[in-house]
This record gives sequence, structure tokens and C-alpha cells, in this order.
Amino acid sequence: MRRHHVDAGDAGSPDRDAKNGWEVAGLLGGASLEGVRMAGFRDRAAAGLDMQVLPQPAVVVVISLGEAPMTVVGADGPRAMRSFIASLSPGPTRIRGEGVECVEVNLSPRAAHALLGVSPRELEGSVTGLDDLWGPQARRLGERLAEATTWQERLALTDTFLARRTAGARPMSPEVAAAWDTIVARRGRVRVSALAASFGWSRQRLWSRFTDQIGVTPKRAAVLVRFDHAARALCAGGNAGDTALACGYADQSHLHRDVLTLAGCTPGELAGRATSAG
Repeated sequence: MRRHHVDAGDAGSPDRDAKNGWEVAGLLGGASLEGVRMAGFRDRAAAGLDMQVLPQPAVVVVISLGEAPMTVVGADGPRAMRSFIASLSPGPTRIRGEGVECVEVNLSPRAAHALLGVSPRELEGSVTGLDDLWGPQARRLGERLAEATTWQERLALTDTFLARRTAGARPMSPEVAAAWDTIVARRGRVRVSALAASFGWSRQRLWSRFTDQIGVTPKRAAVLVRFDHAARALCAGGNAGDTALACGYADQSHLHRDVLTLAGCTPGELAGRATSAG
């Protein structure tokens, strides 16, 4: 589990996490559903978790396997949660815990639309307890994962559970799916009016349909996609000037403002946090 940016895709970099005392396991062959990535994490060194959650263009589900809850600290103060789901833009949030062992699932907006069971719009700006969203299903899944003895068994159980939840799910509209794909492909550098016109839609229609099915407005989605690329570049050692240019910001000041708003720190501080965690 990355210290400052939740992303199940990091299971592909076990060496770095091993140095930090984390055991990381990915599902052999990958998830069966498109837009789903998952990994198992265990705090092998018992160092404890204190992680800032950064906004990103994905919905993240964390299913705890231990008895002790994690503490989610957000705008409403600290809350004890064993399992939870973080929306695309959860606001300033930190997660703390001891002896953390969990399965983490990273959902693209397309996958989240099929799996959540509610409109993503209802989760905007929040971290929600998984039991509140999925009820007894979430509790039964957590119990089965805790009883499993290997990471592959746990991840396979999670994969099967998610596949069953998609059965009969209403698909995302082709126009909204295409709009999202365009935003991602262009790394957030799109004009919403031009995007709407490409489907023969008004700006207002795209805004409404997109927000209902993705969970944020098209403009906010573009900001998140662009910020995600910038955050990764900064955490990989890129300097602010080069990152601003490569990620489509008007200038370094524009990058500074976005990072300050979304991460609560400066670009240099964000890069420094990644260095101290790695």
C-alpha cells in the first residue's frame, strides 16, 4: 500500500514496498473484470500505517482482514472503519492503522458504475464504510477473506465476488464512457464544450449525464486525471517546472495551485513525502 497515494497497481512494484516492510501480493493473471486491479497488503514490519489519500481518477475499495479497525481522518474528524470505499475525490483524508492487513481494489469509473450499486454521485467527496454501501454482502466477503489462508485464495474470492456483482448491472452510456476515455487519453487536456459537441450533446446534457454516472463533473474529471499524472511525476523525482510542462499546466504556478488544493501541500513537499516513504 503506497504511503501517500492509494493505488492497487503498486502491487507491480513489490521490491520498493518490501523495503518499507510491506508484503504485497497481486492476483496471478490479473482481475477478470476490465478496469479492476487488486492487491493484498500486510504490514509485515508492524511499522504502522499513516497515509495521506490523494484524489485520483479511480474509486478505491479497502477490505480489512484484521480485527482492529483503521482510523479514517477526514473533514468530519476521525472515524473507525474496518473496510471502506474512497470516491474519486475524497477530500483531505488520512488513514492510520496498526497491524494492517487488507485487500485493496482499484476501480476505474466504468467498473465502479457497474459495481457500486448506487450512483457514484452519491459518494462524491467521501470515504464511506463498505458495510453501509454493500451491507451483509460486504460482511460475508470480509469473513471469507479472513478465513482464507493464502493471498491468491483471497484475491480470487474478491475477483469472483466482484464478477457476480456486475451480473445484470446497467451499463454506462456509450457517450459518457467515450467522454471518460477521451479525458484519460488526453491526460485531462480537453474542452468540455468540444467534447459534448462531438456526441451531438449540449454542454449541460454531458455535464448532467457524466456527473451521474462517473461521480464528478467532466471538468473535475479532467483536473483529477491531469493531477494524477503530475503527482506520479513529482513522486518519481520530477521537478515542478518540467512536470507542469509535461502534464499540460499553463505554468508552474498553475501546478502549484492544483497540488496545494488537491494534496494540501506544495509540489516540493509532495515529492519529499514520497522520498521519505520510499
